[in-house]
Amino acid sequence: MKSLSHDRLAEALVAEAELFGMAIEGADPEMRVPTCPEWTLRDLTCHVGLAYHKSAAIIASRPTGYVPFDAVTVDDPPAFDGLGDWLVDGAEQLVEAVTDIGPETLTSTWTPDRRAGFWTRRLTHETVVHRADAAFATGAPFDVDGDLAADGISEGLDLVAVFSRLEHPAMDRTALRGTGETLSFRTTAPELAWVARRTPSGVEVSREQTDADADADVVVAGRAADLLLALTRRIAADDPLLTISGNAELFRHWRENTKF
Repeated sequence: MKSLSHDRLAEALVAEAELFGMAIEGADPEMRVPTCPEWTLRDLTCHVGLAYHKSAAIIASRPTGYVPFDAVTVDDPPAFDGLGDWLVDGAEQLVEAVTDIGPETLTSTWTPDRRAGFWTRRLTHETVVHRADAAFATGAPFDVDGDLAADGISEGLDLVAVFSRLEHPAMDRTALRGTGETLSFRTTAPELAWVARRTPSGVEVSREQTDADADADVVVAGRAADLLLALTRRIAADDPLLTISGNAELFRHWRENTKF
């Protein structure tokens, strides 16, 4: 599906990195993150920042083939009180690297989409969701612009569709293959809708009119920001921020097999 422009995503990436830094400021670095219980707040922050710094290094190296993150060496993250500035620096480095070669230029990614702009979009939405993790841990406020949240939903559904057809050790979504079951995801602010159809070969996702879900097996609706959090398992499937009609178990199965 068509994404937000590279300029909008690049601006959002840096802004989200700044907000992430604000969410962790003054917090205990060893605090456990409820929505990522295997991580401390420092672990969570370093995960995001290293993705910025390593993807920027990969893009700047102009690779001709796949380069795994494990093969990339960057400076170690600073002490916790310096992580906010380090996040912003990494986000700016990534934006600069993508802008220098052009978002449509091929580079190394872990999906069939090898365009450099993949990284801007992917890491913007990764930051949004992990900023929510940080905010839930520290009690900081969290919200996200509707257009950005909606693009995050589109990007996430696109990845589900891709990896429902490909076997991938970390992103396997083949359990979502089905026999025609349909899930409709609707957002308010902005008003958008997507339909995901589970077929024997994989998931097919289409953007629909907001009244085109009459035949869906389950309809899940809410603000774009809230639906994004639900689809990434940051809020419960039955959270009162959502409205669900139809086969709620189908939505729970979807969430269980799209862990992020």
